[in-house]
Amino acid sequence: MTGTEDATVIEVADVSFRYPGATEPTLSGASLEIEAGEFVAILGGNGSGKTTLCKTFNGLVPHFFDGDFDGRVTVAGTDVQASSVAELSETVGYVFQEFENQLVTPTVFEELTFGPLNYGRDDYRERAYETLDDLELPDADDRFVWELSGGQQHLVALGAALSMEPEILVVDEPAAQLDPMHAEATYDRLQRLNNRGMTIVAIEHHTEFVAEYCDSVVLVDDGRVAWKRPTDEALNRLEDLRERRLHPPQVTRVAERVLEEGPYPTTFADALGRFRSVSTPEADGDRTDASTEPPADREPIVTFRDVDHGYSTLRDGDLRIFEGLSLEFGVGERVALVGANGAGKSTLLRLVTGLERPDGGTVVVDGTDTSEVLPETLASDVTYVDQNPEEMFIRDSVREDVAYYLRERGADDVEERVDEILSFLDLEGLADRDGRLLSVGEQRRASLAIGLATDPAVLLFDEPTGSLDLASRREVGRTIERADDRVETVIVATHDLELVAEWATRVVALDDGVVRADGPPRDVLADPDLLEACNLRPPQVVQLSRDLGRSPPALTVEELAAHLTDGSTTGSEVDA
Repeated sequence: MTGTEDATVIEVADVSFRYPGATEPTLSGASLEIEAGEFVAILGGNGSGKTTLCKTFNGLVPHFFDGDFDGRVTVAGTDVQASSVAELSETVGYVFQEFENQLVTPTVFEELTFGPLNYGRDDYRERAYETLDDLELPDADDRFVWELSGGQQHLVALGAALSMEPEILVVDEPAAQLDPMHAEATYDRLQRLNNRGMTIVAIEHHTEFVAEYCDSVVLVDDGRVAWKRPTDEALNRLEDLRERRLHPPQVTRVAERVLEEGPYPTTFADALGRFRSVSTPEADGDRTDASTEPPADREPIVTFRDVDHGYSTLRDGDLRIFEGLSLEFGVGERVALVGANGAGKSTLLRLVTGLERPDGGTVVVDGTDTSEVLPETLASDVTYVDQNPEEMFIRDSVREDVAYYLRERGADDVEERVDEILSFLDLEGLADRDGRLLSVGEQRRASLAIGLATDPAVLLFDEPTGSLDLASRREVGRTIERADDRVETVIVATHDLELVAEWATRVVALDDGVVRADGPPRDVLADPDLLEACNLRPPQVVQLSRDLGRSPPALTVEELAAHLTDGSTTGSEVDA
């Protein structure tokens, strides 16, 4: 908490809300108080109602979403129902999970000045340039928004909200689509604003950030506020979190297995101090692991040869992404592409699909030069699941969507193939639901069914676990595991280094379109200089291993706990 006067700035009293056309309410008797100057995390599983709750703070509920509303919401002394969204926007800044939808101007500078200029702020230019510096985008003022990566666009959306200098800032998934260093920098920025008195509300699934930055935690479940507690206490309510499909921090999960009793540490610094008392450093070579061995030679299925590629910009000419990139992906590999926002990960995936063609050099997929065929031809061999999977749904049910794509490709026995793929991915329960109305995690699984139905050789994922709760992450993870039985190679572009550590057999680290590292996860994640150069931070268990003198590092919670207890656990045995 800051030194701000202790006064309630947001009060939600017995609020219920049902969206138009919905059969069940999304909020059902929710009540909450947030004090001025708090840094509050809103936790809850996908579909719990946490985003809808926060949309009552700026009046989108009930003014924009005109559903059935009951109860009372007061923000900075103003009754939300008696105000308007425009009036509330001067008090409440909001960055949406679907942040692309709130970017309304062509250039970054125009986006950052849009709010202040329209509210008659004379210092609108100064605000924009200060925000650009704070977000480490100093040279982006004349860039067109559409030229930016998804993570960079997220920063611009955050900057547009901050340029209004609101009393309250609500951010839905602050770390979404950001590389780890930019995510941390975003939270540092939010903390500085909080220290100056701004009330911060973050809807978040990354409990590691919650532990390090937030004062208190609100748990939302089934449209109600289950509780609000100080952060350390909240993150020690492990059963409550797991019942709502939420991850406790990695260090807390390790402590649960290693320490005799709680409360368990929730921050990295606290955990390091506690674990030193049960740790004995291992010398290099004391432990071997298959992932540290050089990979066996594999037949290449995707080959980049001297690839040059970039984009034409209206103001700056060509923006080069790759220059002379040469890279091979082999049959049977699980490849993780990692790197900072704008490093070239998504562009590399799109080159494999043929949606983009190299300016120079060649990209060959399963013997086919992507420049010589249409993307529709490659689609039978390559499945690409975009980071916005909702765009793949055009029919009224998942079953009809899968069937539609098969018919468009002239497939035989369409109905049988649809039934088979839905069963393979355990999607029977979603088969008759409209894919456009599913949760993000369900959409990712259902979109994979569309692609896998064609029996591709290569599967590409762009940020498959972004903005997902624990259960949805596991569902997507199991779906990726199942895909290994049907495809020859899986390539995932991700900032989720916990997924990388647990799943990948090979990690390719990109930095400004250049391959900085290419090897097994244990090797790549153990190189702190490389990770820093690529704007990456290792999972907490890898960092703990290094700081505790263990080499090579552990990659999972279970592995580190076993090392700390010589193979046996003294704490509770739980599913991480």
